[in-house]
Amino acid sequence: MPLQNADQPRIDTKNKAASTGVWLSRQRAIGAAFALAATAVLWPAPSPAHDRDLPMRFEMRTEGPADLCRPHCRKLIAASGSITADTPRDFLYFAQTHDLTGGLVVLDSDGGSVHGAIALGREIRRLKLDTTVGTLVALDSDAAHAKLSPQADCQSMCAFVLIAGVHRFVPEGARVMVHQIWLGDRREDPMAANYSAEDLALVQRDIGKLVRYTMDMGASVELLDLALRIPPWEPMHVLNASELRGARIDTVPVGSPAADAVAAINAPARAALGGPPATQGEVPGRNAISQRQWTVIDRAGSAALARSHPLTLEGEDIGSFDLILSCGSAAGSYELSYIERRHAAAHNPLPATVRSVDISVRETLARLTVVSSQRRDPDELITFATGAVPAAMIDLFAAAGAQSMMIETASTGGATAIRLGNTGARQHLPYLAKVCVGSQARRAELVLPKTDVTAAKP
Repeated sequence: MPLQNADQPRIDTKNKAASTGVWLSRQRAIGAAFALAATAVLWPAPSPAHDRDLPMRFEMRTEGPADLCRPHCRKLIAASGSITADTPRDFLYFAQTHDLTGGLVVLDSDGGSVHGAIALGREIRRLKLDTTVGTLVALDSDAAHAKLSPQADCQSMCAFVLIAGVHRFVPEGARVMVHQIWLGDRREDPMAANYSAEDLALVQRDIGKLVRYTMDMGASVELLDLALRIPPWEPMHVLNASELRGARIDTVPVGSPAADAVAAINAPARAALGGPPATQGEVPGRNAISQRQWTVIDRAGSAALARSHPLTLEGEDIGSFDLILSCGSAAGSYELSYIERRHAAAHNPLPATVRSVDISVRETLARLTVVSSQRRDPDELITFATGAVPAAMIDLFAAAGAQSMMIETASTGGATAIRLGNTGARQHLPYLAKVCVGSQARRAELVLPKTDVTAAKP
């Protein structure tokens, strides 16, 4: 199977930093991502760096213990890590130095290069190998043997490598997760980026390649349909058992000897997985707030930072929201306000209320107080929430590099989760911080004279 031409830009689907690699100077270095940065509240706990952050590595063991898997003990080929443009070549070398006949490829990956995944998948199919999702657990009594554990995720382009197996099986406890292809160098803050006709042509070309590849592997285009519904600011969609079967990703019938053999040796499944607050009903001018970046706005005579973003649920437009960051009432904090306008959609009816709004940056979580969530008319729900957030949390969000903030809501109709980037935040936050220090100093000056005058009275 020929490898990806080094002249071609690479589309990358891994949820980490933008793709690396040296391309010809006349080509634009573009990646495309099944995008989304992880946060502790929504995403799977990270695997050790040597497994998932580094390029994919291959290792072979014999299935065991023999008394449990006999007569179905197989060659297990662990494939853990990021899929790069070099992964197909690495796998080809591995196959040339090992006898993989009748082997089972065990996948644990965050995804990666589109072209790399397609080439790797075609090599797996050429060798007539089977595939599953999991990790290998070495046996204490015998280093040459290992058992399968379902404690693994197959994300993004890994799902397309999974369908390369002649037979493929997703054990209970393992997860297959998908979302849209996106330009990797604009994945962290997609609403802030510019897109050219060349960019759109590149993505559509590679979607076409994925369609052809998916059909060649005997899977259903339903896999692509499921993936392309989820924009890069939403969490990945975890395929349920019905979707895995319907898209022909999981082809081993439950109860078959092959499925029973895998299930019998699996380890137990993983565990389930500021100025003053705005007045009720305040809706700032829409023209003053940008969807493309954080900008400084005037709010009740004082500066604030604001950003707007579409509100979607599995890719369906259900409204929009504004985030407004202003001075907090106490040093070391800001006031964060959330204003949402939600409407009914084809597959998402309008809920009665929004019950909660949570904001997180990495492991730091702030829960806003829902002040109001009311129907403006039968077709629109307006929600306002506000609360204090630590200055350290905002400083982390506005730090150098592609940082992100997760905004989660819970309502009577379900939940939303939107990942919002920090474009413009680093540029404007120092100004807001200076304004807030001055505001807090003035409040202190107003308090002290009153105290002195009172004390002087006889």
